[in-house]
Amino acid sequence: MAVRFDDTSEDRRVRVQGEPVESYPRYAPEVERGEVRRITVVGEDILNRRCREVTEFGTPELSKLIDDMFATNQVADGAGLAANQVDVDLQLFIWDITDEWGVRHVGHIANPVLDEVEASERTLIEETEGCLSVPGPYRMVPRLDRAVVRGRDKDGNPLVIEGRGYFARCLQHETDHLHGSLYLDRLAKRERKSALREMEEAKEKMFARRAANAAKLGK
Repeated sequence: MAVRFDDTSEDRRVRVQGEPVESYPRYAPEVERGEVRRITVVGEDILNRRCREVTEFGTPELSKLIDDMFATNQVADGAGLAANQVDVDLQLFIWDITDEWGVRHVGHIANPVLDEVEASERTLIEETEGCLSVPGPYRMVPRLDRAVVRGRDKDGNPLVIEGRGYFARCLQHETDHLHGSLYLDRLAKRERKSALREMEEAKEKMFARRAANAAKLGK
């Protein structure tokens, strides 16, 4: 997901894996450890199919993947990133996003499932949304203003993450990815075509920006 707020402060309110912490560095520790991977782009098959469940937890390979996803998300100025966006067929996503209330949320989740919301409790908010796999365009997309996602952490421990506002949007956006769906699929046909045209015009500039960010981080 490509909605992000500035998070340069080290002492703002932060929730890591859903739990509050007193302080947190500007760059998540995973960013320092990780390597930048290529981000898949709309049209690639892996973005159009449901990902496989994570079945092996506590492995160096899974930890390395999460580190790499954080590093890739950072250089792409992202708010969240799903595993299939780095060409890995697993139900896993990470996030690093500051919401409208100044709370920074950082974490990862495997095999996420969104709670169903009763129709009487649904509140849809329409806001602009972008995607790292659709580099460039943003479009208005309606999403629920509250989301609860349940899954596992990298060691297999149960995890429940709740979000409001932009963070709720991020949780829904990334879960969609793991089901083989992009935000473009929520647009009318004409709007989707215009977004794709805009992407073609903007993507090289976006790729260059990512490369510059990677160089600054020594990645």
